[in-house]
This record gives sequence, C-alpha cells and structure tokens, in this order.
Amino acid sequence: MRPHRQPIDPDTPIKWQVFRQLWPYLLEFKQRVFMALLCLVAAKLASIGLPFILKHTVDNLNSDTARTLAVPLALVLAYGVLRLLNVILGEVRDTLFGRVTERAMRRMGLQVFEHLHRLDLGFHLSRQTGGLSRDIERGTSGISFLMRFMVFNIGPTLLEIALVVGILLTQYGASFAMIILCSVIAYVWFSMKATDWRTEYVRQVNNADSSTNTRAIDSLLNYETVKYFNNETYEANLYDANLAEWEQARRKNRLSLFALNGGQALIIATAMTSMLLLAAIDVSNGDMTIGDFVLINAFTMQIFMPLNFLGFVYREIRGSLANIENLFALLDTTPKVADAASATTLKVSLGKVEFDNVKFNYHVDRQILNGVSFTIEPGSKVAVVGESGAGKSTLVKLLFRFYDPTSGSIRIDGQSIAQVSQHSLRQHIGIVPQDTVLFNDTIFENIRYGRPDASKDEVTEAIKLAHLKTFIGNLPEGAETKVGERGLKLSGGEKQRVAIARAILKRPAIMVFDEATSSLDSQSEQAILRALREVAKGHTSLVIAHRLSTIVDADNILVMRDGRIIEQGDHDTLLAQQGMYAGLWQAQQRQANE
Repeated sequence: MRPHRQPIDPDTPIKWQVFRQLWPYLLEFKQRVFMALLCLVAAKLASIGLPFILKHTVDNLNSDTARTLAVPLALVLAYGVLRLLNVILGEVRDTLFGRVTERAMRRMGLQVFEHLHRLDLGFHLSRQTGGLSRDIERGTSGISFLMRFMVFNIGPTLLEIALVVGILLTQYGASFAMIILCSVIAYVWFSMKATDWRTEYVRQVNNADSSTNTRAIDSLLNYETVKYFNNETYEANLYDANLAEWEQARRKNRLSLFALNGGQALIIATAMTSMLLLAAIDVSNGDMTIGDFVLINAFTMQIFMPLNFLGFVYREIRGSLANIENLFALLDTTPKVADAASATTLKVSLGKVEFDNVKFNYHVDRQILNGVSFTIEPGSKVAVVGESGAGKSTLVKLLFRFYDPTSGSIRIDGQSIAQVSQHSLRQHIGIVPQDTVLFNDTIFENIRYGRPDASKDEVTEAIKLAHLKTFIGNLPEGAETKVGERGLKLSGGEKQRVAIARAILKRPAIMVFDEATSSLDSQSEQAILRALREVAKGHTSLVIAHRLSTIVDADNILVMRDGRIIEQGDHDTLLAQQGMYAGLWQAQQRQANE
C-alpha cells in the first residue's frame, strides 16, 4: 500500500481549491458569519476615522480661538471611543466566528477519523502512527487558520488599502498615493516570492518533526523489545539523529525567516520615510498643516500594520497549506476495498460459508492462495491446519473482507460478500484472534467492546463463560482494572480470554477462531475449549489451528500447503490416510510425550 506521505515539490502552487472545500463549513453558520462581517466592516470604518480625528485635534490645539480647549477635548474623547469600539468590535467578531472554526475543526477531525477506518488493512500495515498523528494535528490547525484569515484578513486588508490610497489621492495628491501603492505592490511581491522560497524549509521542519515523533512513539510502543536487547543507547542515538535533522531544518527555517522579515522591514521603512519627507516639505511650504502631517503619519502606519499582517498571513497560509497537504492527500486516498455502489445488507439465515476457487496474492510475485474451494455447512465446525505461510490466516482476512480475492468468490448464504456492505458483513462474524490487542481501558469495557450496548449482566455472563471470573476476582479492582496500553498489563493467555469473552458477548452467526488458545496452558485450554464448544453450538465455525488436539472434534479439517488444500476430512479419516495431517499429529504427540 502507498505510504501516507508523498514528497512535495517546493514549487507546487497554492491549491486554492482548498478554500472551496472549506466553503460548506462557513455556510453552516450563515447568521454568525454575517454578523461577524458586519462587526468587521464597522471596525474598519472606525479605524479609518481615527487619523482624521487626530488631524483635527492637532489643528485645533494650534488654534488661538476660544474653542481651543473644548474642541480638542471632545475630539480626544471621540478618539478614545472609536479606539475602544474598534477593539470591542474585533472581540465580538472573533467570538461570533469562533463557533464556526471550532465546528469546522470538529467536522474535519471526525471526517479524517472515519476515513482512516474506511481505509484498507494494507494502508494501516504500512502507516507510521506518530507521523500520521502529527499530520492530522497540524492539518486541522491549519484549516482553522485558513478559515479565520481568509474571511477576516485578506479581503478586509485589501479593502482598507484601497480606501486609504483613495483618500490620499483625493485629499493630498498623487505623490502620496503612488508611494503607498508602489510600496504595497513591492511588499506583496517580495513577501510572496520570499515565502515561496522558504516554504521548502517549512516542509523540512515538518517532515523532521514527524520523523522524530514517529521514532519516539515506535520506540515507546516497543519498550519491552528495547529492554530485551539492551538497545536503549541505540534507540537514543537514532532519536538524536532525527533531532539533529530537525535542528538543522529549524536553523535553515529561522535564517530564511530573518531574510524575509528584513526585506519587508526595508520596504516599510523606505515607504514611511518617503511619506513623512514629502509631508514635512509640504508643511514647511505651508501647503499642509501640522494636523495633515499627523494624519499622513497615522495613515502610513495604519496602512503598513495590516500590510505587515498581510505578509504574515500569506506566510502562514503557505505554511498551513503545506501542513494540510498531507491531510488532504490522506482524505484523497482511496481504499482498495470499498462497498459496491449497489451494495446490499447481508442477511444471514443459516450461516453457510462458501469459498469458490479463491486466489489471492499480496504481491504479484508471490501467490498466497491458489484456487481454494471449500464449504462450511450451517452450524458445522471447519478447521484449517498447515505449515506457517500456507495461507491459513489469509482465509480469515478475506472472509472479513480486509482484502478482496484476486479471483474467485466468497459467499455467505448464497450472497457474495463483495456485493454486501462491509458493515453488515462484519456484524455477523465474530473472531477470537491469535494476537489480541486491547484498549487502554478497564477489563469490563474491553469485554463490552464486543457489543457496546450489552447490559452489565450480559458482560458478567461472558466473563463467566470465558473462565475469567476467578482471575478478575483476584484483582484488587476487579473488572475495573485498567489493562494498560495495548493490554500490556495482562499476560497473553489473559488477553486471549478477554478476546474470547468479547466473541461470546457478540454471539454472531459465524464464529472465527484464529489460533484462539495458542497462549493458554493445557488446563486453561481444555476449560475454554469446552466453553467455546458450548458457545459454538448452532453457529458456523471456522477454526485456524496450530495445536491439532484442539480440533479433533471438527466436522471437516482442511490441510493446507503452499496456498492449496491438499487433504480434507474429519480427524479419523485424515489419520487413516497417513498423509501430512497424520505426520503433524504424530509429531505433536511425540512433543507432548517428551
């Protein structure tokens, strides 16, 4: 399966269609967005009025009329009111729109989570959990940023620039307007070019960060293996190598940011100096008042504040888009196993399972199953045995439709599983896997996971049937004992009994046991086998077995080698044939006697 991260060309253009994908999230709260925009417009008008109040205040302070005290005080009060109003409107705007961004992050997070569960097993076998989690975290944060700033910064900033340039042009002449306009164009051009140049360094930091996180999580998940082989220093060196790459990437990113900020500062300083120089000359010539000088200064600062922020926003948009490229690439990943357009709901009345000339391979150069055909009659028990790599567990993966056969078909009660929904298919199949991985929750909740709506009495009954009652009774916290991450606080046998209790609780029409007692001692194995036989009565059962002693009561035993069924029959029939099964049986008997 393809990895979730693809190398990205640093010259990749901005994917503006991302904004189109975000549009539905804005429409969900139309009234909130409209009110937020009204607050935005009012705040912009207030900010445009501030320099005019400063102008009139200064001019009146220079006046010798009787109104010298009254008018400037009123203007100062008006300035304070407008400044406060500008801040308050901004806060109200952010509060109104906050609900929109939070809901968008929730929707996107859920969409990614559901999509990950729709992806096929091949994807999850090749994924890197640590890096994937960082991609999702950065991607959802980037989406929140894009939503806020595309609504409240890009358009409004350009609007404010246009208003200020228009005021300067009509009130003070083309020279002031051209300086502002040319500096804005130069600033935007430089910011875009420089930001595009340093985007590659942003990606390098993200990739190094994801690799470091992946290494750390992978090492901690395999804590026991690290300890078994005394490889703490080896793991630390690998982690430090990843940190060194991260440090180098951060240094390049920091230096490129210095170049970007320095260039922007040069453009702003040149423009402001030119504006103030022109204004000072006009004041000295008597063409402008001191108040006009103050207004020009205020407008120049005011225009470069949002302009400076526009540069920041563009940088962050590029960074955010770089962050969410992996997230959208993940959402664009198509599962190899998907429901058919006309998929129906599986209806199980008998529980008959048929494999019809099934062929399968993970890779083209290695065939796993070569035309496997067999039938599990309703209520019967069929066991599959054979050497490692014969294809036994692959039968289970195909039955659960984690993969689709290369050719052939699998049917349940005459219905091809490729033509029914995966959800309805798995509703009717229960499994006790060989390797049981538990959630970091209580034993009780891990068992109830088999049927989340089960009552406490039903879970207690499943615990009893799985012979877990004595074990749980000896624990200080009983069934409320936490099992630890992946169930590491339980032994292999204890985890397997939890898995058996889950299957018992689910009570599906078809039961699958993939070496379900491989981690149990002989005494526990016999007790649980009795419970499993009781549970399996009236249910169709497929058993993948290593210990032949556990399947001597099977109605039919399939012996596999190199992806083919080479023998089949019940226990006595296969022993009489003196074939591969008889050889395996004799070898295990000798091992048991020894």
